[in-house]
Amino acid sequence: MPLEELRALLARHVRPDWTTAIDGVLISKVDRPDPPAPSMSGTVLAVIAQGAKRLALGDRVYEYGPGQYLVASVDLPVTGQFLQVGPEQPALGFGLTLEPSAVAELLLQAGPGDAPRAGPGAPSGIAVSDASTALLDAVVRLLRLLDEPRDRAVLAPLVKREILWRLITGEQGATVRQLGLADSSLSHVSRAVRWIREHYAEPFRVEDVARRSGMSVSAFYRNFQAVTAMSPIQFQKQIRLQEARLLLTTHPGDVTGVGQRVGYDNPSQFSREYRRQFGAPPSRDAARLRDAVRGSHAGALP
Repeated sequence: MPLEELRALLARHVRPDWTTAIDGVLISKVDRPDPPAPSMSGTVLAVIAQGAKRLALGDRVYEYGPGQYLVASVDLPVTGQFLQVGPEQPALGFGLTLEPSAVAELLLQAGPGDAPRAGPGAPSGIAVSDASTALLDAVVRLLRLLDEPRDRAVLAPLVKREILWRLITGEQGATVRQLGLADSSLSHVSRAVRWIREHYAEPFRVEDVARRSGMSVSAFYRNFQAVTAMSPIQFQKQIRLQEARLLLTTHPGDVTGVGQRVGYDNPSQFSREYRRQFGAPPSRDAARLRDAVRGSHAGALP
């Protein structure tokens, strides 16, 4: 069964930093239950071989387990947590970075009607489905190349293309397809997401971001909400708070300064929204984060 071999390959080749010898391929292994942690999703295919993972995006919650995959077609602020894990049975996962240019190239080569047409409006930026046997088989063959360095440079790009094609022609094909279309609703929203991430500390008018994205204000609101499960202002707040949390790990005694750096003029508002997001005031959460980082570094030592 592909899933059994997938587990064995993942367990054998996992590294402390989750990277592999194949560019864009990640292997995750988690053997203890940790609290939900915020991060950016990236544009990625993630397949679970053992254990399970729960991901929250705005008010949407996605959960996927062995033999299922998640596709993220936009780099979004999410909160993730591995489930059903322990030292005897760790969670094991495969990740592959999705490149819009590679999607576009496949779509250009596909025959008429071979790839699914995009539906009206923008799809959600994250979707979960059961993995087909063909998709799992391709993932397994890609991971086998970790044991075959002579063949890796030639065959890995070919197997990656097959995986991408399986996604394009699979249940979430419309979402993946839009990743490669320069004028799709998803690409317009991605443009807005990128701009907000790069200018998260600045105030903005939604009308201006809509214009930058090449959409009317009403279409922008509708499609942005569909993709991200948030309004543009809520999205900006998520990015600000995540950046603040990162800054507090290195500047734990400067809560007011960190709040100002990420765009908060009012220290009370910053503390209130931070506590609502992360469950503790900034100073206390910073101390907790430093302890967690020290613990994870100690556990990663050979």
